[in-house]
Amino acid sequence: MAHAPEPGSDDPLSLHGVIPPTITAFHEDESVDYESTAAHAEFVADGGVHGVFPLGTNGEFPLLTGEERRGVVESVTDAVDEVPVIAGVGAPSTRETVAHAEHAESVGANGVVVVTPYYYPLDRDAAVSHYRRVCEAVELPVYVYHIPSKTGNSLSLDTLAELAAIPNIAGVKDSSKDVPWLAQAIDAHSELTFLAGSDSLLFPGLEVGCTGMVSAVANAFPELVVDLYDAYDAGDEERARELQSEVYAVRDALKGGSYMAGVKTALDLRDVDFSPGPLRSPLRKMDDAARASLESDLRALDLL
Repeated sequence: MAHAPEPGSDDPLSLHGVIPPTITAFHEDESVDYESTAAHAEFVADGGVHGVFPLGTNGEFPLLTGEERRGVVESVTDAVDEVPVIAGVGAPSTRETVAHAEHAESVGANGVVVVTPYYYPLDRDAAVSHYRRVCEAVELPVYVYHIPSKTGNSLSLDTLAELAAIPNIAGVKDSSKDVPWLAQAIDAHSELTFLAGSDSLLFPGLEVGCTGMVSAVANAFPELVVDLYDAYDAGDEERARELQSEVYAVRDALKGGSYMAGVKTALDLRDVDFSPGPLRSPLRKMDDAARASLESDLRALDLL
């Protein structure tokens, strides 16, 4: 009998398990490498994950043009058919978000992930209007992406209740790391699917009712995070706790260099058959010292 929480009744994709926020690969001149971007999505799918999420934070979406974002969604949806593809379509403006969502639907994405608009402050009415317009524009399930530390906009539980009433809203990817908020949101909305958006909360997220996890660690080591979920789902919480401890160690190692450099550097070290390439400036890969430290840490964890 499955031990992991069940997806929400309003989620037609029944999202669960491990859903990596896949990378956008670049050539050395920082132009998008669509072939390697698709190859990475296939790599995590082959590693046993339960869905892929292009154009999340790890996909460097704010650094891409609209045309590049459309190309990423097309390349990933073309490459992956064994698990759902939920495409990140969020933008600061509602108009642009709707256009991205309509495009994702047109090229075969299974769902869309909509980050709260960023830069400008957002009140409750603006948030509700934004999500309503996206939901009216497409027939796909829409997942709210809540990451106040990056957007500057948090959603209150009252606002979430209004969003939950909108047809097409299927779930929430929560990266607030506010466990009381998350636990109360899950308690109030059994109809929605909740995804834990931090590697620090994979096991704890399952414990409070998340059906899955959007894991950056799974971009480089999908097998490790899939094992954690499978252990939990099989009722072996002791093993799941041990694997969460290992994820903490990997997460700490990945954070050893410049912001977001860890995943692509780890993929280089794994010697995968595609090139993640650099990050797009002003982000950058690890320097030689940080890379050597990461390699040492990952070898100590027996992951290389």
